[in-house]
Amino acid sequence: MARFTIFGTGNMGGAIGSVLTDGGSTVTHIPHTGGGTVDGDVVILAVPYHAVSDIIATYGEQLAGKVVVDISNPLNFETFDSLVVPVGSSAAAEIAAKLPDSHVLKAFNTTFAATLATKKVGDVTTTVLIAGDDAAAKSVLATALEAGGVSALDAGSLGRAHELEAMGFLQLTLAIGEKLPWTGGFAVVR
Repeated sequence: MARFTIFGTGNMGGAIGSVLTDGGSTVTHIPHTGGGTVDGDVVILAVPYHAVSDIIATYGEQLAGKVVVDISNPLNFETFDSLVVPVGSSAAAEIAAKLPDSHVLKAFNTTFAATLATKKVGDVTTTVLIAGDDAAAKSVLATALEAGGVSALDAGSLGRAHELEAMGFLQLTLAIGEKLPWTGGFAVVR
């Protein structure tokens, strides 16, 4: 299986790491404040969007040639009423522009940690939507996730990250407004 480095040791980083290790992948964690070496072929940025710039500044050279997965929802956390990326863009597109030698994917931003941990949204298997321009990179992530017991669905090119972030924004605001439980969320029925 693949080797993963996950930046972030919070709920999402832990839940993602558990799914991947359940599937036989090797996972190492680096706190979002740094202090580790990127040894995975796939690097997951399981940190808030505002922490990504520091990670890129510190680890950018180590990310070259790697698959880099952005999970962020670039919310304005002061108001919870807008995204902080340019209109029509996405956090993933902004990250890809800063990491031209990496294969950037968008994934996990439409799932909650609880639904990754239980591998269920209600009675439906949790599905991770993956957007990106590199088919091989998407396949590596999807294969590892499916081995870990969740579904993966190719959501299209990295341009689709814009829509995924809008979905994530909606789901988060519904949960914050207590209209949706953190143990629930959007599900894909196939």
